[in-house]
Parts: sequence; structure tokens; C-alpha cells
Amino acid sequence: MFGRDYPTPDGTCVRDYVHVEDLCDAHLLALRALRNGHRGGFFNLGNSKGFSVSEVIEVARQVTGKPIKVMDAEPRAGDPPALVADAAAIQRELGWRPARADLGTIVEDAWRWELQKGPGW
Repeated sequence: MFGRDYPTPDGTCVRDYVHVEDLCDAHLLALRALRNGHRGGFFNLGNSKGFSVSEVIEVARQVTGKPIKVMDAEPRAGDPPALVADAAAIQRELGWRPARADLGTIVEDAWRWELQKGPGW
């Protein structure tokens, strides 16, 4: 873990995590909009809400039922305390909102994917 003394609620970096299926939904929505004459544009995709590194690790422990060892390291130069997407433009123009914004759901689905891949994937 790169630093534990950031000005965040638990001292670890906050980042925006978004479910891969929500990303797929947003891309399909954008493609359909283009087909229907939308002029296109640039859109940030994300939950517009952050989760700390500590929160992600704790949820991953709960979901997997496995211990996750954390090694502490010095903060990385230039790492901002919080980095969260502003998805207001795609919400306004195309009506997209993440349907799976809960961190537990994101981690559970990622873990389920890892388990089903099988050996040698």
C-alpha cells in the first residue's frame, strides 16, 4: 500500500472503481446514440464516487474469504489523495448511470470471473 497518511477518511488513496459491465453498457449506449445521429463527444466513465484502497482490500477479504497480505510502501510521487471520475456529461447527454456501483458487487463479480476461468487461462 503506497502511503497511509493521505488527507482522506482512512489515510489511503481514494479511486473510482466501475464495474466492467457498466463500462460495456456505456459503450453500447454511445454506439447506439451515434447510430441515431448523436454528434459524439468525450465522456468520463465512473461511479463519480471513490473507494479507498483500504476499503477495497477489506471488501476483497470479505468476498473471497481469504487473507490478503498488505505490504506498506512509501507514497508514490505525484499520487493524488483522491481521483474520481466526473460522469456528469454522459449522464446528462445519454442518460447513463452505473447500475452496479456497489463495491461489494464489483468485487464479487470480479472474483466470480476469476474462479470460473479455471487453470491455464
